[in-house]
Amino acid sequence: MTKTPRELEMMAVSGELLASVFELLDRTPLSGRSTLEINDMVERFIVDELDARPASKGQYGYGFVLNASVNEVVCHGVPSAEDVLNDGDIVNFDITLEKNGYIADSSKTYLVGEVKPAARRLVQVTYEAMWKGIHAVRPGARMGDIGWAIERHAKRNGCTVVHEYCGHGIGREMHEAPQVLHFGKPGTGLALREGMVFTIEPMLNRGRRSVKTEDDGWTVVTSDGSLSAQFEHTVAVTASGVSVLTLRPGEPA
Repeated sequence: MTKTPRELEMMAVSGELLASVFELLDRTPLSGRSTLEINDMVERFIVDELDARPASKGQYGYGFVLNASVNEVVCHGVPSAEDVLNDGDIVNFDITLEKNGYIADSSKTYLVGEVKPAARRLVQVTYEAMWKGIHAVRPGARMGDIGWAIERHAKRNGCTVVHEYCGHGIGREMHEAPQVLHFGKPGTGLALREGMVFTIEPMLNRGRRSVKTEDDGWTVVTSDGSLSAQFEHTVAVTASGVSVLTLRPGEPA
């Protein structure tokens, strides 16, 4: 479950490369582009420019390099040529990258053009909630501390936390132990140890927290059609606290 110093170095390389993928997306005008077009652009960048592997492609039979979850889609949105982004949309891109055998995982929700204040606020609160969880990570803390910090911030801001999907350990495999719930009670759950690496990836809804899976078997949407947002980072427990392996430029250290 814990990684050696050498393994942490390798994972940091993957994380830095993945952060550069989001830098590419930050520079890319999204309005008027299909989610499949963005998927193909990201695949070319990972393979041709970064000399890395898009780890999601082929995992569990999935055929794309990213998930593109638009508006009421909570997670696992499948890229499509017909799914064109328009001004006012919010969209989460969830991307994994493998370099030299080690995988990093991260996601970011983007505002497309002029977005309504309620949607903008949801995205901001979700981003803050992720960081509340990250700031709870340190040796000796408990998994419940992470979930409690996230859910408390969400509730205080009128949002609900999706319970069906969680963060996870990561390394040579995309999904490893432990599970990282985004709700919980402080002082409960697995104790964190130096060298543990996992994702923190809360999904927050504007309406009820309940979700359902569409007929394609992948796409998860809010049951009431309300907006949903997500952010994700891969983090490592250090001797003094936490290191964010997928940290993007301009974010807190």
